[in-house]
Amino acid sequence: MSHVPRLPIDEVLPALTGALRERASVVLQAPPGAGKTTRVPLALLDAPWLAGERIVVLEPRRLAARAAARRMAELLGERPGETVGYRMRRESVVGARTRIEVVTEGVLTRLLQHDPALEGIGALLFDEFHERSLQADLGLALTLQTQALLRPELRVLVMSATLDGAPIAALLGDGDAPAPIVTSVGRAFPVETRWREQRPERVEPAVVSTVVQALDRDAGDVLVFLPGAAEIRRVDGALRERLGDAPAVRVLPLHGTLPQPAQDAAIRPAAPGTRKVVLATAIAETSLTIEGVRVVVDSGLSRVPRFSPRSGMTRLETVRTSRASADQRRGRAGRLGPGVCYRLWPEHEEPHLAPFATPEILDADLAPLALDLAAAGVADPAELRWLDAPPAASFAQARELLAQLGALDDQGRVTPHGTRMAALPMHPRLAHMVLAAVPLGLGGAACALAALLSERDVLRSDAGAPPPDADVRLRLELLLREGAGAAPPGTWVDRDGVRRVRADAADWQRRLGIDEPLHGDQVDEAGLLLAFAYPDRIAQRRGGSTGRYLLRNGRGAALGEGQSLLRADYLVAAELDGRDRESRIFLAAPLALEVIERHLADQLRDEQVIAWDDEARAVVALRRERLGAIVLREFADREADRAAIAAALLDGIRRVGIAALPWSEGARALRQRLAFLRRLDASWPDVSDEALLATLDDWLAPHVAGLRRLDELSRADLAERLRAMLPWDRRQALDELAPTHLVVPSGSRLPIDYSDPASPVLAVRLQELFGLAETPTLARGRVPLTLHLLSPAHRPVQVTRDLAGFWRSSYFDVRRDLRGRYPKHHWPEDPLAAMPTSRAKRRE
Repeated sequence: MSHVPRLPIDEVLPALTGALRERASVVLQAPPGAGKTTRVPLALLDAPWLAGERIVVLEPRRLAARAAARRMAELLGERPGETVGYRMRRESVVGARTRIEVVTEGVLTRLLQHDPALEGIGALLFDEFHERSLQADLGLALTLQTQALLRPELRVLVMSATLDGAPIAALLGDGDAPAPIVTSVGRAFPVETRWREQRPERVEPAVVSTVVQALDRDAGDVLVFLPGAAEIRRVDGALRERLGDAPAVRVLPLHGTLPQPAQDAAIRPAAPGTRKVVLATAIAETSLTIEGVRVVVDSGLSRVPRFSPRSGMTRLETVRTSRASADQRRGRAGRLGPGVCYRLWPEHEEPHLAPFATPEILDADLAPLALDLAAAGVADPAELRWLDAPPAASFAQARELLAQLGALDDQGRVTPHGTRMAALPMHPRLAHMVLAAVPLGLGGAACALAALLSERDVLRSDAGAPPPDADVRLRLELLLREGAGAAPPGTWVDRDGVRRVRADAADWQRRLGIDEPLHGDQVDEAGLLLAFAYPDRIAQRRGGSTGRYLLRNGRGAALGEGQSLLRADYLVAAELDGRDRESRIFLAAPLALEVIERHLADQLRDEQVIAWDDEARAVVALRRERLGAIVLREFADREADRAAIAAALLDGIRRVGIAALPWSEGARALRQRLAFLRRLDASWPDVSDEALLATLDDWLAPHVAGLRRLDELSRADLAERLRAMLPWDRRQALDELAPTHLVVPSGSRLPIDYSDPASPVLAVRLQELFGLAETPTLARGRVPLTLHLLSPAHRPVQVTRDLAGFWRSSYFDVRRDLRGRYPKHHWPEDPLAAMPTSRAKRRE
């Protein structure tokens, strides 16, 4: 390696090897381009403490892992698979002599599950730890547990480009002593930064114009950072159109879903006499060295997954990049010489950018982490050491899901089924689906579906077109045709994606010993398979609506216009956007009711519903077959418990209030009389609405047996129920103290109105009281009646509680008026001496 040019990391290698000789855990801080990824593992190969054991380097991205292993092998004059190898999903290049293994994060988790002691491994190097991926945090937590309990001699080196090393050093330290921090100052050429005056409304046109400007003004290749593959595709097309067929400039995309040859083409130096424009996601921020880059164009955007514990769904969000990421991107322009960085935002926004990206563990779906922990025998994350502990709400929801999938038992321990799930390199939902499908002869279809759902959608929409049809069966048919054939209008097929999906499906089939791959007659089983993976997202169409659904978890979801599944009565949603009110469904499959009842019978609940119905004003008694919030079947329960019905009826009365009861006129009058007497004497029963509601169980409950409707309560004789509240002597006193009627001098028996308990009223024609000197009273003379004295036409002419005073004074004014209006009636000058009459006219 003597011919290899020196890199900044070489200056600190003696200090680093010395620190690892003395301490089991060390932190290395080195900026991008310092050479830590490739130089450090090689420098440790002959360390005495390693004793010939292997070094495992954890690399967050597959592209970077492969490139790092190749570069180290090249420095040794070897090919990958000899001293240096790499392992990742779908690809393993290691041999019997391999001493350095560069692995992706999922591989490390599998190593720890298979062998917690990590036998034969002397050092674990966590590269680019500043990216704070979920798997890196988990891998470090489990590794520190192994180091503490089983392998105190195991070396752990955490390497970071931008993250503050002090918290990591404290995490890795022994007791109060933090782990040593070794720092490389790195080497970077000056980079001129050019800002826009304001952020563009649409990023793609701004990127295209900036790239064209950079190609005209600046030397070297151009590296463009965009949030995702969709933006890369649009910018790629627009750039090719702007640049024409000029062979001097090649536009090359770079993202994780590209085939390896396409990724390699983006990394290799441009051919002599040509320049390249690399359109990359955040995959190019660290680890990778892209030869020839002197110009960076930074859109300032990243795409990150956000998980909502409330909805149980993850959606990708486009966010502004952090200051640390922006600095990483800018540094890419200064690796080889002075460079230029175009930032597509104004300079004054710099202080408002977040210092670092949010660690994935704080925003991610934690079901995979919870299953990995359970498989490792860790029930509580607090047993481990974390830089950021998993949020309690997300972790609890993750364990809930795992229990529903049968991965955890009632005590929260991993089940044999959960152990098999953890051994599969896929999300727990998909692992459960595959394992549940195998006994049904659907293992091949499940592997194909799991591979589809693990990748980006292989069916894409044209720019500006609505999302493609959500029916996942269309994707399975694409796999059967190997991506060939015409795509539906407005869409196109990602044929590289189809190849990756088919390769993954075949790999998983081999792992599980499944001989029969997906075939045509299994496509229609997609709904059943998705129901295994997403039991909480089984959905029922709402009433007579089109495309609106109720999910099993109680949330709403909807299909967009023009979708082929709009009228499916039941479906399973595999991908939704997680909106608060009503999620948009992007991937789904139809599901038949009989399939639910046959294959998910253990999850169905037979429910008896006896409840008050406000609209019907009655108790409904039903039997329901439910799947969570979804009612599959409902029918009247004619054998419902009478006591439960009575209790529901009473609950209904409490809801609608006492005034809503079917009171007869007599019952209303009785309540008013009792209210009048209670006003005079508190020992009389309280029959106000509030009191009757509070004592409903005493006075009404024993008499509602067999009744269901509010209007049927008239059969309970509410007046008699009120009388039953009175002892016998009070019943007798009631009629004496508060009679219902009064016989007036004319002989008429007239009702007394007690609606105002402070002032009972007797409405009577004036002529019927002739000869009566004093106002009639109630309650043994305590309360005078309020007399509404009426004309022959029953119109009030006077209201008084002093009849004697009326006769002495007001009567004569009233007499004068009534004589004029009713001349044929008798209006005596002395009313006390006149005969009372109930007749309309006086006798001739």
